[in-house]
Amino acid sequence: MELFPHNSKVDFMGQRYVWYAISGALIFLSVVGLAVRGLNFGIDFTGGLVMEVRYPEPVNLETVREQLATSGFGEAQAQRFGADRDVMIRLPPQAGVDPKQLGDRVLKALASHDPGVQMQRVEYVGPQVGSELADQGGLALLIAVAGIMLYVGLRFEFRLASGAVIALAHDVIITIGVISWAQVSFDLSVLAAVLGIIGYSINDSIVIFDRIRENFIKLRRLTPAEIINTSVNQTLSRTIMTNLTVLLVLVALLVLGGDTLRPFSITMLVGAIFGTYSTIYVASSMALEMGVRREHLLPVVREGPKDQL
Repeated sequence: MELFPHNSKVDFMGQRYVWYAISGALIFLSVVGLAVRGLNFGIDFTGGLVMEVRYPEPVNLETVREQLATSGFGEAQAQRFGADRDVMIRLPPQAGVDPKQLGDRVLKALASHDPGVQMQRVEYVGPQVGSELADQGGLALLIAVAGIMLYVGLRFEFRLASGAVIALAHDVIITIGVISWAQVSFDLSVLAAVLGIIGYSINDSIVIFDRIRENFIKLRRLTPAEIINTSVNQTLSRTIMTNLTVLLVLVALLVLGGDTLRPFSITMLVGAIFGTYSTIYVASSMALEMGVRREHLLPVVREGPKDQL
């Protein structure tokens, strides 16, 4: 017995105006969040000090963070890398402070609690390098969006392709808005998650659009709204099971992945949730609002030259 049978008859298109209002409110709040709070850029984009230290015994990260905070380094980020004894510490840039001296001060603060701690590596990422990474990240985002727009534009009719692009923008804007309001550290892992959301968001849209295109040709007596409803219901089982599997993995990463993976997990989780419903209530609904019809999706038949008598 299937959890979501193929013959389900949910009137998705009849509910679309309610979801238009919800999506509009979420986009508005996202724009406000970006304007008021902005993004909490990490050291990858702002520059700063990166140092790796090794303890003689496995160490608790919360203890390291408390030691740094009590020593005047409240903005420091500590995370594991490699073994349980190895800790990576990141500090934002501090005007007028030599990076080497700053690293020595951090090591001295840690050594006051555990004399066995040793410096393994220290690097300073300048603001210019961080700015270049930010520019390259934005360029990567634009290239990914442009590539997907080209793909869906070539594969689908204009109205379906436009719906997919609108849903894509919808998911990215809301996800970045949530990151802004929550002040999640925006580093390279979060940028990678946003790029992943772009591909994830378009995946379901392509599956449903393929079914819509088939049903417009086969189901000639139904209205466009009924055909889109039928197509969404036919793919509902696949959509729910696929996205549920992804969400379970992301929740596991969020709970068990620790601080290192938390920004990435939050970003992907938010994007996956909004990407699931936008496929139906944004991508498919927008195609309907743009007036997609059966004649738009029929293959073009080119007649050959007539025989001469």
